[in-house]
Amino acid sequence: MEESPSSRLLGLFAGQRLTPTQRRIAQSLVEHAPRAGYLSSGEIAELAGVSQPSVTRFATAVGYDGYPALRDRIRELIRTDGRAETPDEARRNEWQRAVAAEHDNLTSLSGFLADPEPVLAAARVLADSRPLPVVGLRAGGPIAEYFGYFAAKVLPDVRVCTAGGSVLADRLEQAQAAGATALLTFVLPRYPVEALAALRAARAGGLRVVTITDGPMSPAAEESDLVLPAPVGAQLVFDLHSAPMVLAMVLLQAICDARPTETQARLESFERSANRRGLFAG
Repeated sequence: MEESPSSRLLGLFAGQRLTPTQRRIAQSLVEHAPRAGYLSSGEIAELAGVSQPSVTRFATAVGYDGYPALRDRIRELIRTDGRAETPDEARRNEWQRAVAAEHDNLTSLSGFLADPEPVLAAARVLADSRPLPVVGLRAGGPIAEYFGYFAAKVLPDVRVCTAGGSVLADRLEQAQAAGATALLTFVLPRYPVEALAALRAARAGGLRVVTITDGPMSPAAEESDLVLPAPVGAQLVFDLHSAPMVLAMVLLQAICDARPTETQARLESFERSANRRGLFAG
C-alpha cells in the first residue's frame, strides 16, 4: 500500500530530537502534508503559532541549509510520482478537500496497522486492568465517551472521565485503589495541559499509560508508556477526528480478541438484557 503524504513526512522527522516549538512546526507540516511543500515559512509559522525565524531554525535542526531546501524535500515526498493535480482535484471545494485529506489520514492509519503488534501490546495491557480508567479532556472527551460506551459492554468496570483538575485526580486515585493497573487516554490537539499532567501523575502512581494521540511528536508521547498514533484533520475551522475514532474501535476489537470467552459471555448477557427491556427498535 502506498504511503500517504502524512506518513512520508512523519518518516522525515522521525528520530529527530526536537524542542516543543519544533515539534509544533513538524506537526503542522504533517497535518497539512498535501500542501506543505507549497507554503512559505511565514505561512508555516502562522499555522504552528510560532515565529518565522523559528521555522528557519527548525529547518536547520532537521538537517537542511534553510527552509527553502526543506520545502524542496517536502515537495519530493508528497509528490513521489511526479503527478500534477488533476482537473477534478483542482475543482474540489474546501469541504471536498477536507474529506480527501481524511482519506489520506485513514490511509496513513491503515499503514500503521500493517504491523499489529503495537495495538496488540496496548490491548493486552488494557484488558488486564480491573477497573479500566479512560480519560479524554476537551477534544478527546467525545472519543473517550464513545470508546467507553462500547467497552462497558465487554469489560466489567470501565470508568470514563472527561473532567479535569481535582475531579480527574480523584477518579484516577480511586481507580488505582480499586485495582487498576493501566490507563487509556485520548490526547488530541491542542493538548490540554491538564491531560499531560494527569499522564505524569498516573505513571508516577504506577499505572501503565496507553495514549491515542495524533502522532509521535505529540507532547503526550513523552508522558506515555505505549503510544498509538492517528492523524487529525486540520482543513476546517475545527479538527476532524476520523482516524482517532477508527483507531479507538480497532483497539477495542483487540481487547475483545484478548479475552474472547469473557467478551462473548458479556455480549450475550447484554443482548438478553436489551431484549428483555425492549431497548432497541431493530
